Amino acid sequence: MQEAAPRSPERFAFGQNWRRFIDDVDDGRIQEAEGSLSSMLGLTDLRGRSFLDIGSGSGLFSLAAARLGAGPVLSIDYDAESVATTREIKRRFLPEADWAIERGDVTDGSFLARIGTYDVVYAWGVLHHTGAIWHALDNTCRRVGEGGILFVSIYNDQGRKSRAWRRVKQRYNRLPQLLRPPFAVAVMLPFELRSFTGALIRCNPGKYVREWTQPRRRGMSRWHDLLDWVGGYPFEVARPEEVFEFCRDRGFELLRLQTCGGSSGNNQFVFRRREPIP
Repeated sequence: MQEAAPRSPERFAFGQNWRRFIDDVDDGRIQEAEGSLSSMLGLTDLRGRSFLDIGSGSGLFSLAAARLGAGPVLSIDYDAESVATTREIKRRFLPEADWAIERGDVTDGSFLARIGTYDVVYAWGVLHHTGAIWHALDNTCRRVGEGGILFVSIYNDQGRKSRAWRRVKQRYNRLPQLLRPPFAVAVMLPFELRSFTGALIRCNPGKYVREWTQPRRRGMSRWHDLLDWVGGYPFEVARPEEVFEFCRDRGFELLRLQTCGGSSGNNQFVFRRREPIP
């Protein structure tokens, strides 16, 4: 088994960000998460299917899977604060669920071999933050049981723009803690002004306000997503065809693809495992 990949000391505190998000989680956000998950999977009911959430973060999507009937559910995350946040989400919303939560590293082949395979493996916005994206994706593929489903999202490769964002993220994580939020605001202010101006031109400023005050797509929070974007390091990217070819070569067929239209967001892939992984 391959050893875990070394982790960069310049690493965003993902768990701290999720811990601050937890008090925003309510029925509306949970329903948004359920709808997002079932829509991409093409399944409204996960009963009878085991579910592995790699990089559970807040635990919102593990909760969504459990509420859709999945079981057993296993949430793993490298960040101890994310693990604690996921446990708190379970305690608050679904303590009786068949749902285990562990600290674990997706780059650690020995750990992953111990947890076995699952009917649905979910790794949304996680693998590109490991510092070893292809090693992590290979390990993730190996957790999918025969005929199982892999739902993964990975940052889109924009070439020079992606390299520029990597430098921004490194700078954020080198700053003292107190300077990081104002730095994030300064970085994103031009983009936010453009969004607000566009809303004014369309005579719909309320839409911009709602994006800050109501659950985002997937039940997320705009402020916590903003911090995650500016600070999220390590930061790796991939072209959609690279992800497709990588998974195809490991016996997967593509069921659904949702790209971010060439922007800096995530491309989302849903695969089914059809053949043994070489």
